[in-house]
Amino acid sequence: MREIIFDTETTGLDAKNDRIIEIGAVELENRFLTGRTFHVFVNPDGREVHPEALAVHGISNEQLADKPKFAEVLQGWLDFTEGATLIAHNASFDVGFFNAEYARLGFGPVDPDRVVDSLHLARRKHPMGPNSLDALCKRYRIDNSMREKHGALLDSELLAEVYIELVGGKQAKLGLEVEESADQTAQETDGGSAGGVKLRPRPEPLPSRLSEQEVAAHAEMVARLGESAIWNAGK
Repeated sequence: MREIIFDTETTGLDAKNDRIIEIGAVELENRFLTGRTFHVFVNPDGREVHPEALAVHGISNEQLADKPKFAEVLQGWLDFTEGATLIAHNASFDVGFFNAEYARLGFGPVDPDRVVDSLHLARRKHPMGPNSLDALCKRYRIDNSMREKHGALLDSELLAEVYIELVGGKQAKLGLEVEESADQTAQETDGGSAGGVKLRPRPEPLPSRLSEQEVAAHAEMVARLGESAIWNAGK
């Protein structure tokens, strides 16, 4: 199972008019980080970075002046994400910006069936919140001390660790399995199971731990108690 954890930084909050200026992503295979990443800064093609957005991510217009435009990085992004599930925190925001960028280039929108919103997962698992990325890092004791400002690649790396915790990916699957032959299966007692392990009678019963003298003494005691003794029940 291949999954891409991704994040974007933008010039502002309006997907129709603002632009993507940074894309960061990391790859998971079967819920393990592979070490493969995707990271680019993107020239917003004349759109100025909003001061409030600048305060969040610290990416200035000057830093983006010589960066490639979205059309130039698109193929690399499509190649990196091909066939994978896409995972983002508050995914509607990031996917909305991708859809707007795609539309400008004549591409169709992202298939919503490919997208998983880790914020929705967090809200289901921790309905009392808070469920921001920083709050989840704190909850799961993930070191985010280097996150002084938002950054697409760093946030993707942190989100990958959070996502693995959200889906229980680090929990070792414990189970006991008993492989049985057809003869052994036939010997199983009805409903005899504990914790998923089926129980079978021993091939030979254990020898009694009572001595002959103890057995005789018990029989003598029962005889003195008469027919009402519980040991006579069912005889």
